[in-house]
Amino acid sequence: MYDLLIQNGLLVLPDQMLHGDIAVKDGKIAAIAPQIEARAAKTVDAGGSYVLPGMVDVHMHISEPGRTEWEGYFTGTQAMAAGGTTSYVEMPLNTIPATIDVETLEIKRQAAAGQNHVDYAFFGGLVPHNLDKLEELSAAGCGAFKCFVATCGSGKPGDFKNVTDYELYVGMQTLAKTGDLLVIHCENATITDELGRKAKAEGKNRVSDYVASRPIFTEVEAVRRVLYIAEQTGCRVHIAHCSCPEAIEAVLEAQARGVDASFESCPHYFLLATEDLDTIGNKAKCSPPIRDRAHQREMWRLLEEGVITVLASDHSPCTPDLKSDPNAFNAWGGISGCQNSVDAMFDAAVKQRNISPVTLMNALATGPASRFGLIDKGALAVGKDGDIVILDPNQNYTLTADKLFYKNKFSAYEGMEIGCRITHTFLRGQEVYSLSDGIIGEAKGCPARWLKNP
Repeated sequence: MYDLLIQNGLLVLPDQMLHGDIAVKDGKIAAIAPQIEARAAKTVDAGGSYVLPGMVDVHMHISEPGRTEWEGYFTGTQAMAAGGTTSYVEMPLNTIPATIDVETLEIKRQAAAGQNHVDYAFFGGLVPHNLDKLEELSAAGCGAFKCFVATCGSGKPGDFKNVTDYELYVGMQTLAKTGDLLVIHCENATITDELGRKAKAEGKNRVSDYVASRPIFTEVEAVRRVLYIAEQTGCRVHIAHCSCPEAIEAVLEAQARGVDASFESCPHYFLLATEDLDTIGNKAKCSPPIRDRAHQREMWRLLEEGVITVLASDHSPCTPDLKSDPNAFNAWGGISGCQNSVDAMFDAAVKQRNISPVTLMNALATGPASRFGLIDKGALAVGKDGDIVILDPNQNYTLTADKLFYKNKFSAYEGMEIGCRITHTFLRGQEVYSLSDGIIGEAKGCPARWLKNP
């Protein structure tokens, strides 16, 4: 007898679509077949809807502790569950203290315990003052690290800080020994900072002006520089939130040279364009910024061709006041978007552009789980965790603030018409969200198993 049986679904498997059934027992997918003749404690008729693997979001910011008023585990993971994300890797910044040593990792673990509605894992940070602590942080259970070569941090005690090229080089040498993956935010700090100061001095204040102060070449230059240092050290690297085809091309060239490099992009680079931003306002300010429609069309092509194999939300929330400054240069840079990574992208990719659901879910689930070593996650396959999402392609809705589960209920996607809807989310075979009932039961999330250097 199974614990969960989902029948009559259009199953999106790692390499094909299958109209059939899927069963879960003891938290694991136990059977997949055109028809499963067996009893189950809970049976769900998918009614021909798509049955997807839960999204694996490898770029999430939860601001607890220290800035819990921005986003906490409880609300942030409710939004993930409602949006079809069943596991995530949390960035080491936006919290105070940042996760940069064993002590701050333990603070993070204690804060997260009992509050997560989905499964989770933690990044460690690479900052100027913890280069001698990376090995012990790795040994304590961080399976990946994050650093910035762009300017970051508030200067407050315990906050994150970007690294110089020398500090990056030293940190990469250490992480090459431990085998950990290093995720890097790539923008040329010197040029973007000066362009931003110049634009403000000239009285520019729109979001599009902010975009112009961070031109594509400043992202691409930093990507190429970081990849070259990785090539010299042997460090495994992953380029965060690539906003443009040119950055992706740089990674592909490094891969061809034998560099152990990967990259991600984010839904907002596909769903929004520079031409939209002044209308939306500061809710759509992020870094690297959202590019124009011509570059966006090329990003869609790369996704359709299977070149982009990791999509992550880069959910980076804040309080409304931090977005309210009339000058976009002064507003917080980050997009609240994790609740709509799956449905908005499914609508835009599958329904509007006829991109294969297999290709899309490889980028949202299978690819991220594989690259980051979350070996129980990311696919509808026997033996994987029963992290399953049902999506109805025939339900349409308009995203409004009242539908958001975030602590601060705003998003750059408000007002968007989405031509599909998530109706059920299961975590290890247990229903954690349904469209009819909302969030179901207590927080059931637990630490995800992480295999280093998969």
